[in-house]
Amino acid sequence: QEKRVQVSPPLTRGPSAFIPENEVMQANGLDERTNLLVEEYSTSGRLDNITQVMSIHTQYLESFLRSQFYMLRMDGPLPLPYRHYIAIMAAARHQCSYLINMHVDEFLKTGGIAEWLNGLEYIPQRLKNLNEINKLLAHRPWLITKEHIQKLVKTGENNWSLPELVHAVVLLAHYHALASFVFGSGINPERDPDTSNGVRLIAVNNFCVCDLANDNNIENASLTSSNFGIADSLSELEALMERMKRLQEDKEDEEASQEEMATRFEKEKKESLLVISGGICAFPVAFSFDDEIVSTDVSRYIEDPGFGYKDFARRGEDHLPTFRAQDYTWENHGFSLVNRLYSDIGHLLDEKFRMVYNLTYNTMATHEDVDTTTLRRALFNYVHCMYGIRYDDYDYGEVNQLLERSLKVYIKTVTCYPERTTKRMYDSYWRQFKHSEKVHVNLLLMEARMQAELLYALRAITRHLT
Repeated sequence: QEKRVQVSPPLTRGPSAFIPENEVMQANGLDERTNLLVEEYSTSGRLDNITQVMSIHTQYLESFLRSQFYMLRMDGPLPLPYRHYIAIMAAARHQCSYLINMHVDEFLKTGGIAEWLNGLEYIPQRLKNLNEINKLLAHRPWLITKEHIQKLVKTGENNWSLPELVHAVVLLAHYHALASFVFGSGINPERDPDTSNGVRLIAVNNFCVCDLANDNNIENASLTSSNFGIADSLSELEALMERMKRLQEDKEDEEASQEEMATRFEKEKKESLLVISGGICAFPVAFSFDDEIVSTDVSRYIEDPGFGYKDFARRGEDHLPTFRAQDYTWENHGFSLVNRLYSDIGHLLDEKFRMVYNLTYNTMATHEDVDTTTLRRALFNYVHCMYGIRYDDYDYGEVNQLLERSLKVYIKTVTCYPERTTKRMYDSYWRQFKHSEKVHVNLLLMEARMQAELLYALRAITRHLT
């Protein structure tokens, strides 16, 4: 099977390398509801590892499967093989072999031309033209302008219609974000009955070199605070509960001025720069594909492999083009545009965003009857903050109070360079919380990221139209 490379079996059985198998099974009991959902909406026709981990939150899983099924299978502007090839191109930006292999199979099943799987030079020019927007959406969506859109819709015989382009953009954003979930949740390769040892032939993702060479290097300034005992992590939980309560009370007492709110956003945005340089590697490094080995399997689907995430707020830049959420919101602008050009997808995405944002069991670790609204909002808004999106009515001081450093390292890694996520990062934050709560965090990060990418792309399309 020349399209795949063989690696040793995963370190743990079950769907995730981070979550014990019995916890996934216990949490969802693979109930009848999940099986019905898979029968109705699974594109692969089986219960894959992503679905098993997501089914810890069955309500959300339904929204996810329905929208993904609609993008890949239902009537829409793009032919079926194109949809799967675009998924491959998106997953390749983060070297997500799990998703690439899945869609290579689907591409062939839906009548895709096998030669295209040899790499980008074998595909039609129209698809090649998506490389630029794929790259920008995945790593620096704030650089997308109406000129990028004009170039795609006005390239003569290889042009894209606006409905086709919107379908493509939705797929790209969906699969970039899904790669974040795959790496953030430690999704294992599929066990495949077609191969001799029962493990799918799959390319392994690469971690930071110093992390591989010396596992302890990751315990530097950012993470050393995480090596407490049980007593410390319990007090960490109590402290978080206390901060949440205090924020709630402060909110009732006084409102910060607009000016103060803007200052707190700028401060948080600049601080997010510092999170990673000490957080993953023992040395500050520029993160991009060129300092790691990209397997030939993946590299054939990538143009400009050295292009990666660069912080929105570069040091020393004072006048950054902050995306004020009030000027272009999903609810008032993005939703109606996407629905107009690619009917019904807006409703499905909207339901999925709302579902994950409002999902709560009113529990935190061992505590019950807890209002987790402030915590969920801090997670969602921190992702948007890293992408330069600011909510005028949100106090970014809350982010600093609620998200401790090791959690910020984890969020930034999962969102901006998911292929570098390690189990140690996953284990380093919220040590008293249940795995189901950490999966909920990953769902929030995934949806916040997808929405951020869509806001930038749809704003550029709107500007092109006006």
